[in-house]
Amino acid sequence: MDFWIKAAQLLLSLSILVFLHELGHFIPARLFKTRVEKFYLFFNPWFSLYKRKIGETEWGIGWLPLGGYVKISGMVDESMDKEQLAQPAQPWEFRSKPAWQRLIIMIGGVTVNIIVGFLIYGMVLGIWGEDQIHSKDLQAGHSIHPYMQKFGLRSGDNILEINDQPIVDPNDITAGVMFRNQYKLKVQKADGTIETITLHEDVEYELYENGALPIAGLRHASTEVNVLAATKTITADSLWPAEKGRGENDLNAGQILVALNGKSINAISSITPYLNSKNPLYVKTIDGKDTITINVNPAQKGTFFSAFPALKAGLKAGDKIIAIGDRKIVYFDEIVEELYNHKKKTVDVVAVRGNDTLTLPAQVSEQGTIGFSPVGTNYIDSSKFQTISYGFFGSLSHGTAEGITSLTDYAGQLKFLFTKKGASSIGGFASIGNMFAPTWDWKVFWQRTALISIILAFMNILPIPALDGGHVVFLLYEIITRREAPQKVLEYAQMVGFFILIALLLYANGNDIIKAIM
Repeated sequence: MDFWIKAAQLLLSLSILVFLHELGHFIPARLFKTRVEKFYLFFNPWFSLYKRKIGETEWGIGWLPLGGYVKISGMVDESMDKEQLAQPAQPWEFRSKPAWQRLIIMIGGVTVNIIVGFLIYGMVLGIWGEDQIHSKDLQAGHSIHPYMQKFGLRSGDNILEINDQPIVDPNDITAGVMFRNQYKLKVQKADGTIETITLHEDVEYELYENGALPIAGLRHASTEVNVLAATKTITADSLWPAEKGRGENDLNAGQILVALNGKSINAISSITPYLNSKNPLYVKTIDGKDTITINVNPAQKGTFFSAFPALKAGLKAGDKIIAIGDRKIVYFDEIVEELYNHKKKTVDVVAVRGNDTLTLPAQVSEQGTIGFSPVGTNYIDSSKFQTISYGFFGSLSHGTAEGITSLTDYAGQLKFLFTKKGASSIGGFASIGNMFAPTWDWKVFWQRTALISIILAFMNILPIPALDGGHVVFLLYEIITRREAPQKVLEYAQMVGFFILIALLLYANGNDIIKAIM
């Protein structure tokens, strides 16, 4: 059900934004008396779901939800209508219009997406207000990623300012360092002292490659075990090395363990009988919303259970962790920090189970985890949240500011695409769909729609032939040199750009498929 709710939100969001984007081309085209032959929401190769001719324009809905288009007479576009372009130019055609008019027509879609993004952000602020939590009001400080210890930061520190700007949202700490080149942090330590920590330039690449994200968040004290999960991926063929293909399913990192040989994992006191048995092991796990059964060769049970350090140690749902080694635990991030500092080592996990206190030696994975998640994440300082309300003009002003920030932050993320890890993280429609909430939440829906509108504007203005930005480049060339680019150059550029876009589309959605099956 979660999948369909997200898919429905994505479809509705794209329908709204694509229609408005194409309207941004249509309106100036008609204002400049340019004929628009087709206006389509979604693409319609071979057939249309709906079409109707109104005046000179065919309005329709395609069946392929990868975008939309307006076909403007006399323009080199994805239709590659060379027959029309071979005829003498007509007054109603795009190519007959002055370069400045053609430029306005081409940037119309991007302009609309930018304005729509700003307006939606303003609408959200006007209806729901803005939730803020000022760092100066925090009692427990921030939860800090353990990697930041090398820079003198650790959980419990309170990051008050970044580049002299007060923190009103913990997300601004990560965004500031990663996307905005903000490296100066004003920090209140646990003992109350104030110090300035300046991170080195380009530290964001180091943090990105080492997975040190988010840099900071709010703290919670939930240290009770909820579920046990795998800390690494083991392929089905690894579980049946001598019988390739017998193992039906892989074990993926993060999969939740539910049952062994039909017995609930919460009712199992020890895995020793399962290890000693000479029979295959039948395991039930949950991956997202899917229940998966994994068969394990008797000889590979040790390999399988190595993915569940918490299970091997004897932790169970309901256990409350009170210490890691000699360190007493109050906050969940203290567990994260201690395990991170003991990667690939054995550490004593002290837990309370009923009236008993147990010391359970656990082998920490190379990522610094033992494979469990806590019950709930109720933030210690949740009472410090405040909702700021804005009037009509205030919401428009702050919505515009939020839109500009979203645009610059998105542009700032692109630098990571040129890293090995960044290239493999490019996602397609599944990644965009996962931006939406698994339940229908109108506030989240409109926030995500505003962000996607900003992203569409940015992507469309890139100087890639076949995108609006590619056409803009040739128009600027014409305006500057007062010479039109040769027709053949425009046609070849359109074809090259089309193949570039198809390649990017296949690569991005291929990454989504790989992530889903890995």
